[in-house]
Amino acid sequence: MSDVSAPSVSVALCTRNGAAYLREQLASVFAQTVPVAELVLSDDDSGDESVAIVRDAAAAASVTLTVLENRPPLGVTKNFEQAVRQARGEFVALADQDDVWHPDKLARALAVFDDPAALLVHTDARLVGPDGATLGATLFDHLEVSGQELLLEESGRGFDAVLRRNLATGATVVFRRSLLERALPFPTSWVHDEWLAAVAAAYGGLRVLREPTVDYRQHGANEIGVAAPSLRNKVARVAREPRGDRNRVLGEKFTELAARLAALDGLPADVTAAANDKAEFERRRAGMSRIRALRLASVARLAASGAYPRFASQGLLDIARDLLQPA
Repeated sequence: MSDVSAPSVSVALCTRNGAAYLREQLASVFAQTVPVAELVLSDDDSGDESVAIVRDAAAAASVTLTVLENRPPLGVTKNFEQAVRQARGEFVALADQDDVWHPDKLARALAVFDDPAALLVHTDARLVGPDGATLGATLFDHLEVSGQELLLEESGRGFDAVLRRNLATGATVVFRRSLLERALPFPTSWVHDEWLAAVAAAYGGLRVLREPTVDYRQHGANEIGVAAPSLRNKVARVAREPRGDRNRVLGEKFTELAARLAALDGLPADVTAAANDKAEFERRRAGMSRIRALRLASVARLAASGAYPRFASQGLLDIARDLLQPA
């Protein structure tokens, strides 16, 4: 018998041809120590049995099910937006189609919300292969998440971490549904999980659990996977990977974030100002000369201002990136 005093949890599950791993994922969702009250499925034009598998599993578990079928497909961000819009629980957990939740994932996440200021919690995840066997590392290992970044989120200063980079992976995320009042609609320039994390962080409500609560399956066809932080990859990123539009896109994203935050109530002015400062930092990086030797003065000015450790995803390593990357 479920505890009637327990908070209600909706699971927002998005699928696109996910039949290969869906049964295992759904079994883990319905085996949670905190029962799921509702499952919202938003399917992006699957050509396999994904929808039928979800219908059967929800019926067997006696869980309320809402099914949304998209033709043509919406894409990852809008698919998740559609799913969370339909969620009615006090808390919403995001679910991918190919992972496995640890039995106490929801219980551990919900405990974080004993802090009334907490709006969204994300966690580490154990990396596993297509067969579910461990790869011997976690998501935070591959992202090289630092103790300082974790402390920022744990202390309610997660926006300082977000200004450098997003650490929240949707497969691990649980949030208060009330966050949607501030976060909807999701902008197309942001991925759904990083947008929710950024808005939660702006209000001091981003939290993190350092332990894995999910087996995050890496099978080569992930919509968004994770790569190992090898020395070869780092050298290639710094010295050989073309600069492209990365900094311009980041500038546009944080300009949009600043504009949205400025329209919200209850935020200190320095939060919006920090988002604008981040956008300006990325615009200045995007505007650097195509000729490496001519970038030195621009990089020196940004370095002297202290902007790299505050805003660059790799901190001081991004000085080398800006100096060495080919145009």
